[in-house]
Amino acid sequence: MADIRVGIVGVGNCCSALLQGLGFYKDREADIPGLITRNFAGYYAADIRIVSAFDIDRRKIGKDVNTAIFEKPNCTKIFKADLPVSGCRVQQGYRLDGLAAHVSNYPVEDRPDPADEIDTDRTAAAERIVAALRAAKTEILVNYLPVGSEEATRFYAECALQAGCAFVNAIPVFVSQFWGDRFKAAGLPILGDDIKSQVGATIVNRLLARLMEERGQTISRVYQVNFGGNTDFLNMLDRGRLESKKISKTGSVTSQMAGGFSENDIHVGPSDYIPWMKDNKVCYIRIEGEQFGGVPMNMEVRLSVEDSPNSAGVIVDAIRAAKVALDRKIAGPVFEASAWLFKTPVKQVNDDEARRLLLEFARG
Repeated sequence: MADIRVGIVGVGNCCSALLQGLGFYKDREADIPGLITRNFAGYYAADIRIVSAFDIDRRKIGKDVNTAIFEKPNCTKIFKADLPVSGCRVQQGYRLDGLAAHVSNYPVEDRPDPADEIDTDRTAAAERIVAALRAAKTEILVNYLPVGSEEATRFYAECALQAGCAFVNAIPVFVSQFWGDRFKAAGLPILGDDIKSQVGATIVNRLLARLMEERGQTISRVYQVNFGGNTDFLNMLDRGRLESKKISKTGSVTSQMAGGFSENDIHVGPSDYIPWMKDNKVCYIRIEGEQFGGVPMNMEVRLSVEDSPNSAGVIVDAIRAAKVALDRKIAGPVFEASAWLFKTPVKQVNDDEARRLLLEFARG
């Protein structure tokens, strides 16, 4: 099969885990655990090639992307350090709202160090980035911007449309929800929104809630709180950037539950930033309900994961699904893959159905 030519927006921890993973899974024949699907319609993780990359941090701009992923403030676990030179240099991105104002109050080793803007205006930035995507023959653009980057995400989605790239939206900005028709009209696939980790807080919460209801128990209250020490948690200290994230995570959980909830009965979202935790994420889930005879019960779960590798295996499937959609000339939201891989697809279905749709799509 041909290489899958991918562009990355945001060379942070998630990008680092992804690129390390591409090296870790470079042997197509090896049956190494950790991927949802090893063979996706004839494509393997090793077929993914990063050909363009964009970031605003001066420590990463100009470096080979396989070197840039190990620069500060990236702090995810290094499990594949010996990566070859990729030939893809990180180019300067366009900031817009991609960086929360409060992060400048923190030590530079823990937060982005933005380079001075090089574009005179948004139009000039778009022209430069579209030209770079085309020059690299980028087929698929992956959006790894920080949570709350509403304007910047739309900017890069527009660049993808102009450059003729499929778009994989890993963050909770609802591009596939509201721009799906634009991608369909352009003949381009879009996957999203908001990547769902392999075994993360949201999928565990969904499955536990569904289990209780399938076993005849009524759910009355739910909370899910998360905290960690990576730049995403630092960025989310600005609560104004969390609206889409809370909508995405809450909707993903409640979509599996039959009962309705008032705002006071469910809370899903990040809680705090603890720098020494680095890319480790801890989640606490509590579900309260009633069992036989209306007798109260509750369940509490603590989950600890390395945040970025937990999503990297899912994005590997999303990239290959986007390539398959390009091959099959499927345009607009790719629901068959997004339902299993993302928190907020264009339509929610239960997880058994979502997994069936993904595997059928992968088999063709």
